Amino acid sequence: MHICILGSGVIGLTSAYYLAKKGANVTVIDRQKGPALETSFANAGQISPGYSAPWAAPGIPLKAAKWLLQKHSPLRLSLSPDTDKIAWIVKMLGQCNESAYNTNKSRMMALAEYSRDQFIEMRDQLGIQYDDRQQGTLQLFRTQKQVDGALKDIKVLETLGVAHEMLSAAECTAIETGLRPVESKLAGGLRLPGDETGDCYVFCEKLKKECDALGVTFQFNENIQSITKSGSRVTGVATNQGEQTFDKVLVCLGSFSTKLLNTIGIKLPVYPVKGYSLTVPITDVQYAPISTVMDETYKVAVTRLGDRIRAAGTAELNGYNLDLPESRTNTINHVVSDLFGQSCDLDKAEYWTGLRPMTHDGTPIIGMTDLQGLYLNTGHGTLGWTMSCGSGQVIADLMLGEHPKIDTHDLSIKRYQ
Repeated sequence: MHICILGSGVIGLTSAYYLAKKGANVTVIDRQKGPALETSFANAGQISPGYSAPWAAPGIPLKAAKWLLQKHSPLRLSLSPDTDKIAWIVKMLGQCNESAYNTNKSRMMALAEYSRDQFIEMRDQLGIQYDDRQQGTLQLFRTQKQVDGALKDIKVLETLGVAHEMLSAAECTAIETGLRPVESKLAGGLRLPGDETGDCYVFCEKLKKECDALGVTFQFNENIQSITKSGSRVTGVATNQGEQTFDKVLVCLGSFSTKLLNTIGIKLPVYPVKGYSLTVPITDVQYAPISTVMDETYKVAVTRLGDRIRAAGTAELNGYNLDLPESRTNTINHVVSDLFGQSCDLDKAEYWTGLRPMTHDGTPIIGMTDLQGLYLNTGHGTLGWTMSCGSGQVIADLMLGEHPKIDTHDLSIKRYQ
């Protein structure tokens, strides 16, 4: 069976790896010159099943209104007219209730936990290294109100059996010793010892080599123009290099999946949510993060990647815009300076921006479509790397007619129909 995968980010690569392991003939097509050069390139560096929660939650509309007024706002809403953006926001607001939140979080957590197991198995089998650390992550609270608000998430963690620890400010700085100079700014934290960190781009580069060894063909520098079909069945893919015939096609194009699928009449509820990151060399290790610290106030994650710090966050609804204005990097700059300012020289920081493919309910879209032979693995939002191995294994099982090891009935696009 010859399968074409569109996209070579972490979702496309893990899908290719698991399909090839099962014996499929796999071709990956991407417009970039190599793998993981878009959303997977400079993300926060977290593999965090414990933080797999939808953005749509009770109280978010009020919080969002307050965020928009903050100096260092974690949210920015472009005022440019965009019907897709408005429709997505309306649908997201419709998910901001207790029932929807619990449903969405539970299925996201189930996929993320399964993905972590697959990730550990892959790492053990392949022995790849990517500035990885298995030292947990710490959600940092600056106010008692945030500490109290975490109790709702803890109930879900307990229900799903996810290891967690509620910590005082002193206990937070005992684990993340670089925070000791700013302990007075902290109210506590929630630590998830099972979470991991690492450089997603380095991981993808090494996984691409494993795919090469399995016989996967990569066609880079090709602009994907359309998915070809005959009646109700997919027949192949057309690029600027011509048309190719495939038995099945898997779309892993992140936010750009929406644009491509629109051309064949499939409406995908995935919108690009822009995020920003900085990467800076560590100058004083004793004040640097040990793993990942998530600042709950500003929604910024600060991660240790070898001898570097990666900070990433903020959410901007501005279509496919990839501008990198200083006004939007100020927030992540502020968080690094405020928490770990003695560990690095921010004048040497390198900045990046990428588009996270977000569904309005938070759950990715994985599975078949109504067009025979066409499958989707997209819409992972900020959790692409966290859910990548589980998503890749699930879609490989589904495409090859095997039964996935987790419940997938509400992961496909059909849940919106």
